[in-house]
Amino acid sequence: METNRTVPNSTYRMQLHGGFTFDDAAAWMPYLHSLGVTHLFCSPILQASPGSTHGYDVVDHSRISEECGGEEAFRRLSQAAHEQGIGVVVDVVPNHMAVPTPIWHNHALWDVLRRGPESAYAEWFDLDMTDSQAILMPVLGNRIGRELEHISFTTDVINGEEQPVVAYYDQVFPVRPGTEDLPLDELLERQWYRLAYWRIGSEELNYRRFFDVDTLAAIRVEDPAIFEATHRKLIQLHTEGLIDGFRIDHIDGLANPRQYLADLQRATGGCWVVAEKILEYDEVLPADFECAGTTGYDSLLRVAGLFHVPGSVPRLTDLWERMSGSGEGFASTVLNAKRTVVKESLFTELNRLVNIAMAICDGDIRLRDHTRRQLNHAIRELLYQFSRYRAYVEPGRATPESEREIIVEAATKAREYLTIDELDALDFVVALALGETGETDMGGAVTLPAPSKILNQLPGRAHNPSDLRAEFMVRFAQTCGPVMAKSKEDTAFYRWNRFIGVNEVGSDPNIIGINQDDFHGFCRTLAADWSTSMTTLSTHDTKRSEDVRARLAVLTEYPREWEHCVGELRAATSELRPALLDGGTELFLWQTLAATWTLPSTAAGAEAISADRLTRYLTKAMRESKLHTSWTSPDEDYESAVIEFATACLTTPEVGAALDAFTELTFPSVRANILGQKLIQLTMPGVPDLYQGCEVVDLSLVDPDNRRPIDYYRRSGVLTALDMNPPADLDAEKLLVTSRALLLRRDHPEAFRGPDADYRSVSLNTGHAVVFERGYRDSETPVAITVATRVQSGLNEEGWGDAELVLPNLRFRDVLAGREYPGGATPLADILDSLPVALLVHQVD
Repeated sequence: METNRTVPNSTYRMQLHGGFTFDDAAAWMPYLHSLGVTHLFCSPILQASPGSTHGYDVVDHSRISEECGGEEAFRRLSQAAHEQGIGVVVDVVPNHMAVPTPIWHNHALWDVLRRGPESAYAEWFDLDMTDSQAILMPVLGNRIGRELEHISFTTDVINGEEQPVVAYYDQVFPVRPGTEDLPLDELLERQWYRLAYWRIGSEELNYRRFFDVDTLAAIRVEDPAIFEATHRKLIQLHTEGLIDGFRIDHIDGLANPRQYLADLQRATGGCWVVAEKILEYDEVLPADFECAGTTGYDSLLRVAGLFHVPGSVPRLTDLWERMSGSGEGFASTVLNAKRTVVKESLFTELNRLVNIAMAICDGDIRLRDHTRRQLNHAIRELLYQFSRYRAYVEPGRATPESEREIIVEAATKAREYLTIDELDALDFVVALALGETGETDMGGAVTLPAPSKILNQLPGRAHNPSDLRAEFMVRFAQTCGPVMAKSKEDTAFYRWNRFIGVNEVGSDPNIIGINQDDFHGFCRTLAADWSTSMTTLSTHDTKRSEDVRARLAVLTEYPREWEHCVGELRAATSELRPALLDGGTELFLWQTLAATWTLPSTAAGAEAISADRLTRYLTKAMRESKLHTSWTSPDEDYESAVIEFATACLTTPEVGAALDAFTELTFPSVRANILGQKLIQLTMPGVPDLYQGCEVVDLSLVDPDNRRPIDYYRRSGVLTALDMNPPADLDAEKLLVTSRALLLRRDHPEAFRGPDADYRSVSLNTGHAVVFERGYRDSETPVAITVATRVQSGLNEEGWGDAELVLPNLRFRDVLAGREYPGGATPLADILDSLPVALLVHQVD
């Protein structure tokens, strides 16, 4: 089946791994076609670490994942998709490679550890070798003096070649040629790597990594040769027509995101590319980024926010403060989290910036009075006060005023936390971050080299002032993202639990409720500037699925009833509650249970969350919060106390009764939220992405919970039944909404995305409905009209009353309910009689 695969009209994300291979995915391409999907969106397909279930730990860029079936199986998948008229989009991981166990799985890294500067891959990894000729390998369970007896010298067959190796339990390391005959302790001293206690990695690691993950080592795709080598296989498959577009993972980690996107466009001849980029609420993607847009977290914030009631904030805040005992706001929580994260997890990144700044000062007599302490404090506070994931500044390029303002704003806030003698150091650091000379340098403008020329300091390489300045500029930008992500997403989101429905990637816990004018304004901007950007509600990275958040949204509709429910839950469990359980964690638990409890008319909600799933989720949440326990220093007593309490709640009758009552009360609103947000996402401007399985109700939590197997047999059966019968339950209703919207988009692609698509908001005499038209810019006749109920609880007493939608004097059919309307003033009570949503399609006579 031939189709235009240049730009997707929709994508469907599948998580590929050894348990769900390319051939498994290929078998479901007819189902995706029936659903209306135009493009399959594959998780990373290159060879990853053994047993990887996500693919972001790439070990070999030249091979397609053997666990998923290898290149031939991928070719079969692509062929199966294309035969159904479905294109293929692939996730690309340009920022890092895995440090696997054993390391020889990563041939490039193995060779660098074996041969050092003589390795053909010596330039690949983002190393800082200024203070040591050894790459730190923090893998030992204790200090090396206590682990030497467990380290041995032996031989092994590595990639078909018998080699001498150093072995430490499951870990195997290469031996530098010419050192094989040395005693073990001397042999270890002579290697290009240094075996070390795992706890010192956060302080002394000398390779850049993904966030604070030591097993993901950064690579230098800013170097043209390395870009070509690491992208050769993917670009070959694109050139052959097997891949039609790309999603770029963690673009903020790259030395030069702007240049990377330009390189990719040139290499592919121009293809559809979206970048994973988390935008703050008032932030926009730089207009000169050569891509279609982002992966859609900005749309998630707006769509979800339509279903929140801002008037509930005072009551939710009061409940949070009473239970947690904290009056701290979210901004303060993030700031404190940043201090914890930099001190405990990202010290090595801070130290690298300080080292560069010190080297610059050492090389210029006019700067030598900046001390290490002053520079450390200045850099640290500037990182703390940064309000975004990074500023897009780069060496050799004029800094846009908007990006300059971000850094200057952070510096203004940082000044409040510094002593008088540190303020000059801050001014100097700001100048470095901006690529400016600063007043103390008095040397005028400098020309800074491109990042690819300065970012790998191998032993013996000379430094010059402009190289170091350029390196600081790039390094600082790259460090801002990990500090923000680890502090906000992976710490503060688990500490500040007023309303966890907005503790989401790309969202802000301070933003509860998006008014319709702001939503429509966002859509018009999207249509005008980023018309083929991706939109999303659930991804592999979201903290909760879209339907979990839809259930949480009703807390803002029923804050009084929710407060009463919490009171009942606490009373029912007063004798079970352990002394160690803090109120903030308890409120987090009650919200989690309310959103994952039994939900009528859904398979996912046939039973409440299992004890096993809840245990794994709470363990992750507690450790991420880093308040009482953490990944590196787990407190078993605290964790056990919380988990025993939580799992006991699952079988406490009074808990079940309270949650059942709240679920029954809020079900009409939950139903409206689930269907409404889905229909809006699928028909608003952009390219909607569906995360695997979310075409029906999905109650998944953060990964790996959201990578559980999908029952495609059931979904396919329900979809087939919809052709003959009305939906029988909420699962079928969501599948109906999803399929009919996608099929409509596929039939009228240019009316929904691209430069010819038009978006027109429709005003009503009620705030309980979101209505907009989609069509063509050169036509006043809409192709379709979206109608979605919001804040269903506000309709409980009087219903829709006299609210009506004035339709053009044309014939429309609601493809969801199957009813036709002749045009003119039409009561919303009629349109939304059977479902809380409608998709009115113009019928051409």
